[in-house]
Amino acid sequence: MKDRLKKRFRAAAIFKQLGPGLVTGAADDDPSGIATYSQAGAQFGFNMLWTLVLTYPLMVGIQLVSARIGLVTGRGLAANIRRAYPPALLYSIVLLLLVANIINIAADVAAMGQALRLVTGIGSVHLYSLGCAFLCLTLQIFLPYRIYVRYLKWLTLGLLAYVATVFAVKIDWSHVALATVMPRFTWNGESLALIVAIFGTTISPYLFFWQASQEVEELRDSDSRGLRRAPEYADKHLRRIKLDTFIGMAFSNIVAICIMLTAAATLGANGITDIQSSAQAAEALRPIAGEFAFVIFALGIIGTGMLAIPVLAGSAAYAVTESFHWRNGMDKRVLEAREFYAIISLATVGGMALNFAPVDPVQALIWSAQINGVIAVPIMVVMMLLAQNGKVMGRFTLTLRHRVFGWLGVAVMAAAVAGMFL
Repeated sequence: MKDRLKKRFRAAAIFKQLGPGLVTGAADDDPSGIATYSQAGAQFGFNMLWTLVLTYPLMVGIQLVSARIGLVTGRGLAANIRRAYPPALLYSIVLLLLVANIINIAADVAAMGQALRLVTGIGSVHLYSLGCAFLCLTLQIFLPYRIYVRYLKWLTLGLLAYVATVFAVKIDWSHVALATVMPRFTWNGESLALIVAIFGTTISPYLFFWQASQEVEELRDSDSRGLRRAPEYADKHLRRIKLDTFIGMAFSNIVAICIMLTAAATLGANGITDIQSSAQAAEALRPIAGEFAFVIFALGIIGTGMLAIPVLAGSAAYAVTESFHWRNGMDKRVLEAREFYAIISLATVGGMALNFAPVDPVQALIWSAQINGVIAVPIMVVMMLLAQNGKVMGRFTLTLRHRVFGWLGVAVMAAAVAGMFL
């Protein structure tokens, strides 16, 4: 009995330490990401699983750099870029980030509305989408930071729905292992485009801005300062962000693998190879895997959207307000940080408005992925240079191991973008 209690207390203590890394990783599996992973599984079976194994160390490496910058300096990513580089570089990056995030919000809101319509069987997709967007916006504006972060952390458990679907379908695990280690597919424009999409949806710029700014929020919430001004807390905080990021990114990739596995074992195995949205994946799953798998998959779309939309809108708000040195933070009241909450509102409403515009949502998703892929490379380069700069980081510059993984991530993303243009 005592051993069982000790294990529970230990697990609770670990969960308490998790925060920005866990939420960032979970937000990576948004409805548009679900569509990408479902398409990969449906079209190529288990032969694209290797991409998610490869991206894990790269995600950990670059997100640790982002978290470290926020923790050490006590400022977000855009604020550090503003202090170290020309304004033109910062403004161009932030503008592209804002456009990509709004398009991504539009795709996610649409997917949530479609999923709700599928589950209920009645009502208007547009009305459901409006309701989801309004709920996300209301929670961001009116919930105090401590409660809001707790809500986001518990909402990550909704992603376990995709782990559950794996156990609801029949999978040949020996085939999975073989395809992961020795994938078989033709290298052509179609397969390369999908690989670029997987990398782009897994390593996204909005995640860099969000995690750095959330580390700053954590410092404010605990009345702490950046490590440059409070080095005595370095070991404790650096251990925390390492644990948080390793677990958060692992959680993200495990869920992505489960989505790809489910799509491969059901849709792909039954000849359904063209999936254009996460809701379409859920609907196609129903006659093959049964009602239980369909409901879990569809509800997961709604849960991930509730998690991802605040991260997309919030990361855009942090980037813009830090660029102009405006007050920001979810610990602030609306009147204390008017510009911050105005940008959150504009990003969310703008994304919602795109659902009523004559824009093909699939094409919009492609634009978003392309913009994210393009701007990820210069942002990652700037982040690595910042994290190696002694004037910015003091004695907390990157270790050799962090540099290796960080620059490796830059190289892989640069190759992916080059492949996309070619």
